Amino acid sequence: MKREDDFARSSVAIIGLGLMGGSLGMALRGHCKRLLGIDRDPRVLELALARGVVDAGHTDPGVLLPQANIIILAVPVCAILEMLQQIPAFHPGPAIVLDVGSTKSQILHAMNELPPKFDPIGGHPMCGKETSGLEHADPSIYQEAPFALIALKRTSPEARSVAETLVQTIGASPIWLDPKTHDTWVAFTSQLPYLLAIALAEATPLEAASLVGPGFLGATRLAGSSPEMMADILVTNQVKVVEALKQFQLKLDVFGRAVQEGNRDLLIAQLETAYQQRKTLIRERGSDEA
Repeated sequence: MKREDDFARSSVAIIGLGLMGGSLGMALRGHCKRLLGIDRDPRVLELALARGVVDAGHTDPGVLLPQANIIILAVPVCAILEMLQQIPAFHPGPAIVLDVGSTKSQILHAMNELPPKFDPIGGHPMCGKETSGLEHADPSIYQEAPFALIALKRTSPEARSVAETLVQTIGASPIWLDPKTHDTWVAFTSQLPYLLAIALAEATPLEAASLVGPGFLGATRLAGSSPEMMADILVTNQVKVVEALKQFQLKLDVFGRAVQEGNRDLLIAQLETAYQQRKTLIRERGSDEA
């Protein structure tokens, strides 16, 4: 039997119906037996049901969670860590447990503490928006997006297969990584860009507002992300983020010295190197973006 058929008979519970969880629910519509939504905000549940994001919703995990054989944690990182401690009280098992958090080492450590009847696997879709909330949910954000999957030693072949099927079903591309590699890479590709965006936004004088153009808006787009959500991400990957910041500072110092010295030839060489590095990164990602 095809694994797609197995997935089609699954009941999936999504805990957290914000941007990522809501978009995931939309993307999974029609691909599984039943979609269950759990969110602490009744207004979010009302909207999710009205839009057909889920088949049933409740604020109490104990009401719907036992009906699911796949549990997806789509809440902020620190809330994921808390929920992993609570799942055994709400679900008798067995169940596959997948998260979509932005850092992995601490989450996988917490997953490993789940009772044996649970089959955990880590996940992180490399997509999203700077705006949050179900009202901004859009299933297309997953299309062609890299989706990191991180297995534990205890993760079964079935859970690996289910996770990969889910990722492909929503149009994303599965990438298997270990937690250390994941957290090292996302410090550069996700968390450092956020810190650069907020630093630029805060450093720019308000008097310059009349000259804000597309370059500034693009460079500071991530500064519009939820501070609470981003704080969770940064503190749960602090070692790798600090390492990335130090490496970035070294590069920034090199460019700063070249500008200060007015060395045009050296500056052009450095800018060309960075230009080519970006092209290579985008090509290796498999994107046509210029």
